[in-house]
Amino acid sequence: MAGAPIGRIPLYMILLPVLSLAAWFAIGHVGLEPLAIVSAVALLSSVIAAVYHAEVVALWAGEPYGAVLLALAVTVIEAGLIISTMLSGEPSPSLLRDSINAVVMLVLHGLAGLCIVVGAFRHRETEFRVEGASALLAVLIPMSVLVMVLPTYLISVPGPFYSGRQLAFVSAACLGLYIAFLFIQTNWHRAYFLPVGEENMAGHQRPSGRIAIASLALLLLALLSVVLLAESLAHALEAAVDAAGAPHTIVGVIIGAVVLLPEGAAAVRSAARNRLQASINLALGSGVTSIGLTVPAVALISFRIGQPLELGIPAGASVLMALGFIVAIITYGTGRTNLLSGIVHLVLLATYVFTLFAP
Repeated sequence: MAGAPIGRIPLYMILLPVLSLAAWFAIGHVGLEPLAIVSAVALLSSVIAAVYHAEVVALWAGEPYGAVLLALAVTVIEAGLIISTMLSGEPSPSLLRDSINAVVMLVLHGLAGLCIVVGAFRHRETEFRVEGASALLAVLIPMSVLVMVLPTYLISVPGPFYSGRQLAFVSAACLGLYIAFLFIQTNWHRAYFLPVGEENMAGHQRPSGRIAIASLALLLLALLSVVLLAESLAHALEAAVDAAGAPHTIVGVIIGAVVLLPEGAAAVRSAARNRLQASINLALGSGVTSIGLTVPAVALISFRIGQPLELGIPAGASVLMALGFIVAIITYGTGRTNLLSGIVHLVLLATYVFTLFAP
């Protein structure tokens, strides 16, 4: 999160959420037409503004609370995109699965791999706290398996679906795991998640309370505009994917990439400044928060509208996920990373994207 202005809020970061909300009022629902491009630009602008203001509030709160706030902001955006898409147009029972799977693979291999490579080019070897990375993986792995692997092998409901009771239990389990992790991260073992050499945040500049409150208000406005614009763009996104002849799972990947892009910039900046632990907190923490909060929220909507959720991933995707977690355990088990580790993760991300088009 280093690098965010703390003396004042740039004018364009004030105008972006306001103009984006105005664009939604002016354009409303759009199809596959030039106006959809305007709405997409406004959506991306709102995402950038939302994460910027979350970053300012995070700097005021200090680590590891900053990473938690950024992850929460990203998860609200992701949940808003998924729920808005579910409530508009044709039902998409696999959207949650595709989005969650994309987020896990993007943070586990794409974002983390890029941060490791950037850190390696700048500092050859970068250090982090094994305890913090292990805690993140210890929660992310069972969450991922419960949501995306287990439903394929249970027999109460045929296919990759949970029954109502099973979905309610898994949603509660994910929420419980997230709450327990949040308590560990911010209370009992807060030191596990501080960058190496930064056992306290003394000496780090913080924005004033006035700036933090202003950013919090703008953050809420930006999140509102993201959800509204996402709902209006749902038809255009699905139409664009169909027109391109791409697999429908790409919609979930697009959602995951959009919500992670601005946070990814913050993680890469931290890696370049030799604060890989902050990058890991942002990357893996986004995956944990995404599953722990998005799954229960979307499950509630699915119960309300009576739309089943197709959660189980195919066998090939399960194998690739298992391989990814094995590599991640090796990567984060030493407390140091190098260029090779980053390249391995990026190759696994490329494999994931390739298998979407050639399953």
